[in-house]
Amino acid sequence: MYHSSSNRHLPIQSDHEKPQIKRHHTARYYAHIVKESLTTRISKLICGIFLSLLFILGIISFILWLSLRPHRPRFHIHDFSIPSLSQPDGFQNAQISFNATARNSNSHIGVYYDSMEGTVYYRDQNIGSKSLLFPFYQEPKTTTVITDVLSGATLTVNNQRWMEFTNDRAQGTLVFRVDLTSTIRFKVSTWNSKRHRMHANCDVSVGADGMILAASKGKRCPVYFT
Repeated sequence: MYHSSSNRHLPIQSDHEKPQIKRHHTARYYAHIVKESLTTRISKLICGIFLSLLFILGIISFILWLSLRPHRPRFHIHDFSIPSLSQPDGFQNAQISFNATARNSNSHIGVYYDSMEGTVYYRDQNIGSKSLLFPFYQEPKTTTVITDVLSGATLTVNNQRWMEFTNDRAQGTLVFRVDLTSTIRFKVSTWNSKRHRMHANCDVSVGADGMILAASKGKRCPVYFT
């Protein structure tokens, strides 16, 4: 049998050398890819806008909170005296006078005071109390003067208590406490807060002559709520 020599030298192609068949995608496939890409971009854009709005709203809320956050009233004691303290029997005509101020330091918030009462303590013992102010409204950035005199029935000073004053007076200094209490509400535009029971404790030092010492004049009184 005769074999052609040309067939013997034909190269044998391996599987790796076989020509690759290119796949042709349909228009529907490309449309699907474009749609997915567009959907992803729109979703990212919406999320970005939403987060930006949240951030802006957070900043605005923080600024409003800082500007509208109510500050508690500021109280200061300016004068306090017991003129008859130097008299042995001064309790018979004793009187206590004091002068304090309440400052509303808020720029846009008013304060409603339902009423105000003043109580004077010595060694944590009540020695006199009195209603000081009727209900009133305090405008922003204003100061209210609180001044009054306790005497007669508003004082609970007896001979024994007066002897304590006299004995302590020999030491040179007596320390009293004026407690100013009221129920207040904060007013922001047309909105009113709930009621808060407020206390201002004013410690005041008095000399042997019954007059306030310089160290206590203009002293700020701590304020707290109950």
